[in-house]
Amino acid sequence: MSINSSPFLPHYVCIAPMLDWSDRHCRYFHRLLSRHAVLYSEMVTTGALIHGDRHRYLDFNIQEHPVALQLGGSSALDLAECSKMAEDFGYDEVNLNVGCPSDRVQNGRFGACLMAQPDLVAECVAAMQNAVSIPVSVKSRIGIDDQDSYEALAHFVATVASAGCQRFIIHARKAWLSGLSPKQNRDIPPLRYEIVQQIKQDFPQLEIVINGGITSIEQSSELLQTVDGVMIGREAYHNPYILVGVDPVIYQQNNEIRTRQEIALALIPYIQKQLSKGVRLHSITRHILGLFHGVQGARAWRRHLSVYGPKTGADENVVLQALELVQL
Repeated sequence: MSINSSPFLPHYVCIAPMLDWSDRHCRYFHRLLSRHAVLYSEMVTTGALIHGDRHRYLDFNIQEHPVALQLGGSSALDLAECSKMAEDFGYDEVNLNVGCPSDRVQNGRFGACLMAQPDLVAECVAAMQNAVSIPVSVKSRIGIDDQDSYEALAHFVATVASAGCQRFIIHARKAWLSGLSPKQNRDIPPLRYEIVQQIKQDFPQLEIVINGGITSIEQSSELLQTVDGVMIGREAYHNPYILVGVDPVIYQQNNEIRTRQEIALALIPYIQKQLSKGVRLHSITRHILGLFHGVQGARAWRRHLSVYGPKTGADENVVLQALELVQL
């Protein structure tokens, strides 16, 4: 999904791949808020796709486009095979995770620990690109452990770019591979946007997308003065309604902005369809708990969905009842 050839708009705003969060139900909901933000799947390991039920991990709704699949792995052969699966299923991009610091990921020799092996990452990227015609991107940190100098990051980017990668999504925090949990690694290492901005200056030919701590459309607009794109993570999940500003403010698209109530009602047909397929209501409603963040009645909305959504036989009426509890 390169900027020049994509039928979609550029990666000005992306929604981050978030493990256990950004599944297909979450992505469908986010697409109701923005037509143009690029959506990313949660990370899927190559082993899960090669040895497991690939439809479980790869199926998505056509309305989600533009949508990218994030892969976790370190075998060039396996990553190439899974990239081809992603293309065959209709994904617009495949992304290699070189940023997750969890112990489980490290034990599998992928994620952030790969930043110490830029030649291996380049080998993987080259194999992935040879297998598909869609773009291959890399998501990394600014460094790991004591390998956190700017020179180390620049060497990593240059090495991987030499294999043909043109899009780098960089979380502007380093990762500690031992001593900090994945949650702590999202908060404790300080944000250093200037490092990512310097990478853009030094590699102007590359598309650089910045990630980490972005909480508003205004902040996104400011960052877009110095990089090519922004990736919003947890804020898009906890306060998703901020995404209605993406199309008119960032993409300059004059789409009619839906109210929170209209977004909830627009989700009802999707809920009905998914329930008919055996999906439990809570699998969908857990993603919309933050829709009324900051609005009177938000707590009652969350409580009603949390209490009644998981119950056996729960249907779309749970959402409609929760709507009545919000002061609009």
